[in-house]
Amino acid sequence: MSGTARRIPVLVVLPPRTLLLDLAGPVEVLRIAGAAQERVAFSVRYVAPEARTRCSIGLDLGGTEPLPEAIAPGTVVLVPGASARVLGGEADPDEGAAEARIVDWLRGAVRPGHTLVTVCDGTLLAARAGLFDGYACTTHHASCARLAALAPQARVLENRLFVQDRDRFSSAGVTAGVDLMLHLVAEWAGPAAALAAARTLVVYMRRGPDDPQLSPWLEGRSHLHPVVHRAQDAITAEPARAWSPEILGRLAGASPRNLARLFRVHAGMTVTDAVNRARIALARDLIAQTDLALEQVADRAGFGSARHMRRVWRQFHDAAPSNLRTQILVSKGP
Repeated sequence: MSGTARRIPVLVVLPPRTLLLDLAGPVEVLRIAGAAQERVAFSVRYVAPEARTRCSIGLDLGGTEPLPEAIAPGTVVLVPGASARVLGGEADPDEGAAEARIVDWLRGAVRPGHTLVTVCDGTLLAARAGLFDGYACTTHHASCARLAALAPQARVLENRLFVQDRDRFSSAGVTAGVDLMLHLVAEWAGPAAALAAARTLVVYMRRGPDDPQLSPWLEGRSHLHPVVHRAQDAITAEPARAWSPEILGRLAGASPRNLARLFRVHAGMTVTDAVNRARIALARDLIAQTDLALEQVADRAGFGSARHMRRVWRQFHDAAPSNLRTQILVSKGP
């Protein structure tokens, strides 16, 4: 690492029952991105209210420092979430007291000049400290109502992967913490560093802040029927392909009529719906991540024209496709 590299201090706060994926995912992004380039180095420290923290899968995490009296200017404070219970463990009566210590510490230690990053229910801990009052934020879709109750002065945005509002960043949790950290690494160290981390972690597709938590690529996949899965895999791999019932049925191993019936029973949608959902998901990605004109987006996503794409788009989204790029810019804040 070059001696002239910019150093970004990262202070990771471990709550009781730390959700290990909330912690390891974002920090692995920093580790890989730091090794992939020499512009920025990440200096990571771990702090906790206790010397040892039992994580979500039952492992004890040691080597942490006590909660410091003050945080250096320019520090990124990362607060991962916690699980409802520890795998194979019993409830600890002291966990509530440890959480309260974190909340009190966050309230007194986080100041202007610090960047706050929360993952999953880590947002709730920061909200209890008042750190999202006057800010937009999000958390896991199952906890948005709790977040709104804890932080009535915050603007809770549901069904968002992550939200950026000035120096406050919050995410839906688990894998969304990886998406958020990739976004931050792209800002701090450049897109190439984020891409290197994404490739190393085998992230299928980098997602942006405007993407829904419940991915359209996964809709209708909570079933076990192999024929339907084969058809869905083929559609997902090539959304823009001209999928006739005969071609798709041949790949899936079913007659067109039987495949249509299986889709309705097991996926809860028609084959046409599945193709349209995949094409709209691809169009969203192209609109959000490229500068292609809508006609070009429509062509690459498998629609006959931009007009056709808009007609199908209206079945799934209230806002027009032309508004999407503007919404993404607005969501990032000033």
